[in-house]
Amino acid sequence: MSSTLRAHHLRTHPTAKWWALFVISLTQLVVVLDGTIVNIALPQAQLALGMDDHLRQWVVTAYALAFGALLLLGGRIADFWGRKRTFMVGMIGFGLASLYAGMAAAGWELILGRALQGVFAAMLAPAALALLTTLFPSGKERNVAFAVFGTVAGAGAAVGMVLGGFLTEFFDWRWCLLVNLFFVAVGLVGGALFLTESKSEGDKRYDMWGALFVTAGLASLVYGFSLAEGGWGNPLTITFLALGVVLLAVFVWVETRVRNPLLPLRVVTHSVRGGAFLIQAVAGSVMIGATLYLTFHLQIVLGMGALEAGIASLPLPLGTMVLAGVATKMLGSVGPRPMLIGGPLVVATALIYLSFITADGNYFVQVAPALLMMGMGMAFVFIPLQNVALTGVAPHDAGVASAVTNSAMQIGGSIGLSVFTAVYAAVVAAHEHVGPAELAGGYSGVFIAAAVGMLIASVIAITMVRGRKEDLLPLGPVADEDELAPILAH
Repeated sequence: MSSTLRAHHLRTHPTAKWWALFVISLTQLVVVLDGTIVNIALPQAQLALGMDDHLRQWVVTAYALAFGALLLLGGRIADFWGRKRTFMVGMIGFGLASLYAGMAAAGWELILGRALQGVFAAMLAPAALALLTTLFPSGKERNVAFAVFGTVAGAGAAVGMVLGGFLTEFFDWRWCLLVNLFFVAVGLVGGALFLTESKSEGDKRYDMWGALFVTAGLASLVYGFSLAEGGWGNPLTITFLALGVVLLAVFVWVETRVRNPLLPLRVVTHSVRGGAFLIQAVAGSVMIGATLYLTFHLQIVLGMGALEAGIASLPLPLGTMVLAGVATKMLGSVGPRPMLIGGPLVVATALIYLSFITADGNYFVQVAPALLMMGMGMAFVFIPLQNVALTGVAPHDAGVASAVTNSAMQIGGSIGLSVFTAVYAAVVAAHEHVGPAELAGGYSGVFIAAAVGMLIASVIAITMVRGRKEDLLPLGPVADEDELAPILAH
């Protein structure tokens, strides 16, 4: 049998779609995992590469910013260039970026590698979801496939924490990046054997100008916030913040002029959906930004090893996973508005509790209860958000609305981390001597700032997420619980 016939036989075999599900789920696991695995290794990477505190945040920010800014473009490329082709190119690029970052000899090389990871993750994630949708178009098999996909991907954050700690402690921090090569190899072989090509018909033009302006605008905004640690009145801070606002305004103007906009403005100008995206961005700032400083506290102040710190961080994702089912059932009975008002308040309370950390404090008293409470509160934020983000959306805009939700999470995380870094630097700079107590004080400042953000999220829910319970829940297959699982994985 020729290689071509053999490949065709594999793709048409009754079990082929389930092997394809394994490959796609593994890919999503890697994309989500890379959002947390490096966090645990960052203290060691910072020391090895001689990065200062200002530079280290960009190791996380570069990935989140590139991923979030290019996710919409990646989805359109997958639809019209070919979903399997985009998947394979994204996989190769992600592997090469991981290799480059893992071999970095300087901080800027690690940051560049992380940014490239984000670029290719923005191709991989939407291509994987689109492939899954075409493989399982309807019925019970679709529900099972999305449930498996969401469960595997949802475990990515927890896996990243533990795996990152294990690799850093027993091997080297670089393996937190190089381990991706194993997943990439499996994904490439499995993709070649079991995935079939598909693409959409229609106008195949891409909104490259829109992608350029939104990426440049967000990067300028994030860089401006990162400079604020030197003072909000710093001319460079003001310049980059102003430039970011101007570039984003140009992006909005471009979106009103092009035939196939990257982001149809009707998706975000709806009051309820707009409120959902804003809340998602704030939640992203906490999940990506504030939790990074928790990692620093566990390792630098409390003296935990990388593996111990990874395990110590688990109450947060586990709390969310345990209560996800409860939150889903409550959504149908009480509706999303009370949950989006109360959930952020629970998270804010947990962050305020966490702000009382001390250099000689006990983890089980000062940290673990707050993490568990944060995770539980986030379940009552993320579950209703995915429904509210699709409220009143036209069927042909549902994919874009879901992608914007994921983008908001990543972009909010990158902006939030820059703001938190400025807060941390300001608190620490007030002390002449910086020791464990002063570092803990800086981290406390970050947690208070994050709590303020979650209080604002609750106010957004009160003022923007308005209407009857029935009107705030999308109708039809868009609201299917299993279809929301992969979105929640982000």
